[in-house]
Amino acid sequence: MSLSDDGGYGGDSHRGPETGQTRTRLPDNDGEGYGYGSARRSRAGLTSRNLITIVGVIVLLLAAIAFANRGGSGNSESPSNDSPKDTGAAQPTAPTGTKPVTGKNGGIATGFPKTEQGAESAGANYAVALVSADILKADARHSIVKQAFAPAKVDEMQSKLDAAYSTAFLKKLGLDANGNAAQGMTYISRTVPVGTKLVKLEGDTANLEVWCTGLFGTAGVKSTTPVTTDWFTMRLQLKWASGDWKVEGFSQQDGPAPVNGDHKTSGADQIAQAVKQYGGFTYAR
Repeated sequence: MSLSDDGGYGGDSHRGPETGQTRTRLPDNDGEGYGYGSARRSRAGLTSRNLITIVGVIVLLLAAIAFANRGGSGNSESPSNDSPKDTGAAQPTAPTGTKPVTGKNGGIATGFPKTEQGAESAGANYAVALVSADILKADARHSIVKQAFAPAKVDEMQSKLDAAYSTAFLKKLGLDANGNAAQGMTYISRTVPVGTKLVKLEGDTANLEVWCTGLFGTAGVKSTTPVTTDWFTMRLQLKWASGDWKVEGFSQQDGPAPVNGDHKTSGADQIAQAVKQYGGFTYAR
C-alpha cells in the first residue's frame, strides 16, 4: 500500500506473483536399497599430495576469513554533525559493537543513537510501523503516531492520517470502519526494508530513504483484494527530539521493482497462517 504524510495514496496497479512450476532435482543416490541404481563405491585413501593440497586450501580460507573479519569490524559511524562522505553508494553493514537500540515502546524500537547508523535504523523501523496493518485501526494508529513522530508533529499527523484512512478508503480495502476484515478474512500489510540510504545528516536533522518490499491485501477464500507484493521507497525526515530520532515528515514512491520470479502462488490460508506464525524484526544498520 502506498501512502505519504500529505494524504496521497497509490499502488492500485500492483501485480501479484505469477503462477509457475517448480522443478525438483533428485540427488544422486549414495546409499543402497532405494531402487535408483547401484551405490557409489568408496574412494581410495588420500595421497600425500592430495592431503597437502587440502590443508593448504583450508589455511588460505581461514586467512581470508580472518582478514575479512578484521576489515569489517571497524566502527563506520560518523559524528552527528558530519554528513556522509559518499551518499551515492551504499555503505556496508558491519558489526560495530554498539547496540542499535535500547528498548521498545509499544512494539516500536526506541533509543536510537545520534549517529548515521542510528538514523538509518530508526528510518527502517519507522517504515515498518507506518505501512503496517495497525496503521488502519484508529487506536493503534494514534499510538504509532505518538511514538514515531516528533512531539511538535503529533497532532498534525494524527489529523492527516485520520482523514486519509477514512471509512470510504477502508471500504475499498474490504475493511469495516474500524479497520477490521470480514469474519473469516485476514487483512495483511507487512513491510520489509531491503536497504537504507542516508541522504543528509546535519545537527539534529536527518534525511534518508528506505527501499522496501512488502505484501498487502486480504487473505480469505472469498477475498476480492488478494494479498500481493509491492516495492516502494520511503523518504523520511527525522529530527532528534527527547533523546531519540523521531519522524517529522515522510513520503513514498513506487519502486525500484525487480522482475517477478517464477513462484507458485500459495493459498489464502497459507498466507494468513504465515503472517500469524512468523513475527517481524527490529531492523538495524
